[in-house]
Amino acid sequence: MPNGSLENWLHPTANNGQHQRSTNRPLKFIERLSIAIDVASALDYLHRQCQTPIAHCDLKPSNVLLDEDMNGHLGDFGSAKFLHGVIVNVESGNHCSTSLIRGSIGYVAPEYGMGRAVSTNGDLYSFGILLLELFTGRRPTANMFKDGLTLHSFAKTALTSDRFMQIVDHTLVILQNNDDDYENVIINGEKNAKLCEALTDIIELGVSCSAETPKERMEMKLVVQGLQSIKNVFLS
Repeated sequence: MPNGSLENWLHPTANNGQHQRSTNRPLKFIERLSIAIDVASALDYLHRQCQTPIAHCDLKPSNVLLDEDMNGHLGDFGSAKFLHGVIVNVESGNHCSTSLIRGSIGYVAPEYGMGRAVSTNGDLYSFGILLLELFTGRRPTANMFKDGLTLHSFAKTALTSDRFMQIVDHTLVILQNNDDDYENVIINGEKNAKLCEALTDIIELGVSCSAETPKERMEMKLVVQGLQSIKNVFLS
């Protein structure tokens, strides 16, 4: 793809050895939101609209490719599973052997680590983590996430804090406000009311999708609708 992967745009200093366009600017807020909608729509298609449901099983920034118009495309189906053909470990009933699970550290649903079978809920978890990474700029594998602290719990705690905007990727806040002084941008609450509201709704969606237990996660169809609604309100 002309604009490489989302990985390169979120973490431009990282060199993953791929031949990708060199980025020289951070992603804008509306670009991130549009990419999130593109990815969520792709997953909703795989989960509900294919004749046989498909779980991607390896959603992460390097597998989200960007075309010349910065539209997001879901790539790398090497780990994808047709859900009617999931291999079941006979000795563990409805649980699938963990040796069959592929994914990337930080994005793999917790239940997979306990041997649960592949499902669309696993993709929901990965998408939730991706969404939080998109708008906080923090990898789920960052050094700060240890001793029980995860990107999910970090974002969930921040939602109830009066310093919520401090967890947001400061580059997108500055770009949105055309102000080089991050502290001035944060202090000017009235100017940022619309952006803050949108970011809060997005982080809430990310936290919901990345809940530890599958039954707590939103359906991808509702995620797409929620993100599109946030975009419509923000642009109105």
